[in-house]
Amino acid sequence: MTVYPAVLSSLCQYITRQGGKELPPEHKLGNRLVCPEYSRSVQEVKNHPLLGDERIFALCWDITADSVIHASLCPAPESFCYQRPFKSGEMTQLHTHAYIELAYVAEGEFRQRILGNEIVFSKGDLCLIDKNCLHQDYLLARPATILFLGIANDMFTEVMDENITTRKIISFLQSALMKAKDVQQFLHFRPGPGAGEEMESCLSLLLQELYEGNTGSRYICKGLLLRIFRIMSCKYEFFLSREQRKTMNWIVFEEVTDYIQRNYAHITIQDLVREFHFQEDYFNRLIKNQTGMTYSAYVQQIRLEHAEQMLLGTRKTISDISQAVGYQNKGYFYKIFQQKHHMSPAQYRKTQMILE
Repeated sequence: MTVYPAVLSSLCQYITRQGGKELPPEHKLGNRLVCPEYSRSVQEVKNHPLLGDERIFALCWDITADSVIHASLCPAPESFCYQRPFKSGEMTQLHTHAYIELAYVAEGEFRQRILGNEIVFSKGDLCLIDKNCLHQDYLLARPATILFLGIANDMFTEVMDENITTRKIISFLQSALMKAKDVQQFLHFRPGPGAGEEMESCLSLLLQELYEGNTGSRYICKGLLLRIFRIMSCKYEFFLSREQRKTMNWIVFEEVTDYIQRNYAHITIQDLVREFHFQEDYFNRLIKNQTGMTYSAYVQQIRLEHAEQMLLGTRKTISDISQAVGYQNKGYFYKIFQQKHHMSPAQYRKTQMILE
């Protein structure tokens, strides 16, 4: 049984240097994996490099300080190692993919030009790039290790459909990455506290599975991909354009409102933190920006709306209604109801019944 390095960067280095056929720098396959810029106007479309019905592959890059890039692909028909010298600052050819790409910086720093923007990714960062997003990679004479995952579009959709995060946020990600061609088509993720170790563990297991290709590997890889996207959705922050941020905030607000409406009687802001994985301050800002109210005032408004519906649509006592909408203190319920309607709950019920 082969014992692999525990650290992801070491595993990438192992794969790019261990055994197999050594490809010369001018090799056709090698040039597909690290294609130097040959034209500023030509746009390449990259398909799966070697694969037939495989739905996910890994490309490992290990860049050394002496301006040599080592690369390898897995799965592949046969094991190979590819190395190519380069001039620091050289770029790969402008290209798009026919698949979703997820890039992870295992060591060092990685720089790309995406849709004309210079983006720098630090160790632990992830970049999710749409299949139609124009970009180039910089090759710099600094030690760096990058893992690229190529994910077939149908597999990406399946992963999103597994409810690894809230439904409307999934819809936003799918729209931002696969449908909305008038906004940025990449997402830059940075790890939150404790996220890096968990992510590296899953990526290492996934890379090992893709490298070995044992029986059942496809199912294991899909499961690991589900875990990876779950960690990304829960423990990573992603950066958006102004337009995307506005859309995202509205989608999250709708999701939060739906959740509050379902749980208004006992809801706390900590419940929102656990459900949606944002900080407490985010919900205060979100609700204030969308409604002009504080979180507490917004929840109170929803509770009073439900109380009004119960007063008119049921024969429950005022005391029962007070408890049903989340107020154990009947006196406090009377006070806030009076402040809103300038009459008691009993007077409100009687007045509205007469009007109807």
